[in-house]
Amino acid sequence: MTMSKKIIAVIGGRSCTDAQYQIAREVGRHIAENNAVLVCGGRTGIMEAACRGAAEAGGITVGILPGDDSRDANDWVTVPIATGIGLARNAIIIRSASAAIAIGGSYGTLSEIAYCKQFGVPVYGIQSWDIEGIPSIESPEEAVRLAFDTAKSD
Repeated sequence: MTMSKKIIAVIGGRSCTDAQYQIAREVGRHIAENNAVLVCGGRTGIMEAACRGAAEAGGITVGILPGDDSRDANDWVTVPIATGIGLARNAIIIRSASAAIAIGGSYGTLSEIAYCKQFGVPVYGIQSWDIEGIPSIESPEEAVRLAFDTAKSD
């Protein structure tokens, strides 16, 4: 019997501050170092940073893209999946994950947080939406540890 890897979603905006970029990169690195797969929207900003951190640590990154062209993925995506379904892809990102970490973000990130709550996926925020029931975490290490500790079983 083979053991499947945990899949952790990193959700956040297509634009971000330099500080948020570094946080997301560190989150991605910790996910890879814990032998999990990182899933995200596969584009720029937080998604690129998290993929970069995971890829630099030898991890696998999956980008669930909104458009029809897998070449739209950032350079750090290992497995690009072109859906052609626009923002509806947010549901696929969260449905694929055992836990999620939100970093920054706008309304797309908010929709992904809502999907987490609807689908029973634990979610933690770093400099993200202030929502009751969504723990706000300071450090990337702590967010990843909590995501692993509370990840839903497949």
